[in-house]
Amino acid sequence: MSAFDDVLAANADFAKDFAYSGLTGRAGRGLAVVTCMDSRIDPLGLLGLQSGDAKILRNAGARVTDDVLRTLVLAVYLLGVERVLVMPHTDCGMAKVTDADVHDLTQLRGVDTRSLEFHTVPDQDAALRHDLTRIRTSPFLPKDMPIGGAIYDVHTGRLLPVAL
Repeated sequence: MSAFDDVLAANADFAKDFAYSGLTGRAGRGLAVVTCMDSRIDPLGLLGLQSGDAKILRNAGARVTDDVLRTLVLAVYLLGVERVLVMPHTDCGMAKVTDADVHDLTQLRGVDTRSLEFHTVPDQDAALRHDLTRIRTSPFLPKDMPIGGAIYDVHTGRLLPVAL
């Protein structure tokens, strides 16, 4: 028995009624969403979107890293993105640890992660404002592109907009 039998079986069921073959890969509603990898977040559902509407970029803590900026450049210039929403969430594990904590935890298993930066979030509001500013001031993205920020409350399902 494979560790992936459950997901392969679920995919077989999904593929029976597959309805997305006509999508182009462009962001149909011109939106990119940067959010956390937390499995409690359903970005399409909570924003009233469907497959093909938006580019969804996920990482631990919903941080605007160099890789997220690279991906946004591709999304804007190749895939129809015209606006970006950065959407971290409440009760985020990345707000409960520091990079040093993560290094210590991995060290206990014999793994040296000191060459990695985890972008933990000691102050979620400040991190979100920093990340919004990072997008807004990027020399690689359009200066007039709408950028928004909101914190998703995993306990209520509501978005809490944050103004920059």
